[in-house]
Amino acid sequence: MRHEDQKRRGAIKRERAAGRRWQTVRGVEAASIDKRIGDVIRRVRIERGLTLGDVGSAAGISVAMLSRFETAHSSASPLLLARICSALGIDLSTLFREVERTRIAPEFIKSSDNVEVVRRGARHGYSYRLLSRLQRRSFEPFLISIDKRSKAYPRFQHQGMEFVYMLKGRMKYRSENRILLVEPGDALKFSGHIPHGPEKLLDDHVQFIAMIIYAEELQGDRGFSPMHM
Repeated sequence: MRHEDQKRRGAIKRERAAGRRWQTVRGVEAASIDKRIGDVIRRVRIERGLTLGDVGSAAGISVAMLSRFETAHSSASPLLLARICSALGIDLSTLFREVERTRIAPEFIKSSDNVEVVRRGARHGYSYRLLSRLQRRSFEPFLISIDKRSKAYPRFQHQGMEFVYMLKGRMKYRSENRILLVEPGDALKFSGHIPHGPEKLLDDHVQFIAMIIYAEELQGDRGFSPMHM
């Protein structure tokens, strides 16, 4: 019996220790979330030219309490957050969307660290350099270089929208049945489902940025839009 009691007490101690560790982790996560919420509230308030008093009065809370929320010294209940959002002129979904965005750290890649990747056009002499290494597949930005040694100009089709910004050289670019003269500074956007790609190079070397934006597909935009800058 004594041995079983010792085992039981040992198990209880381990459970309590695990519980304390879990509470610590949860406390750290909660503090991080409170800080991001407070940062967004403060940023939106300042962007709208509102004082702590303006928002506190509209939300029915004291300036001191609102300040504690902004500085993450206190946690706001969902009801209080809804009242603060109403005072700021936004809804809760907008607040949490902005909070989620703050979780993504800025990405900085030196030009010497750009990675050359293999895409379908590489077999035709196209050079692709990936400009971002973020793992979230919402967009893919490439620096694309082509010269007249390319013996073929294939057609591409893929999911999402594509945005092209011309940097160097001139080319004729096809998007389905349309052919456009694209020069440095020109930009265009189109659905990736449409057959597209360079039609003809007018200079020995061209270089442009192509960004495939997968999130845009959710908006139902399947058209073509040339933009002149």
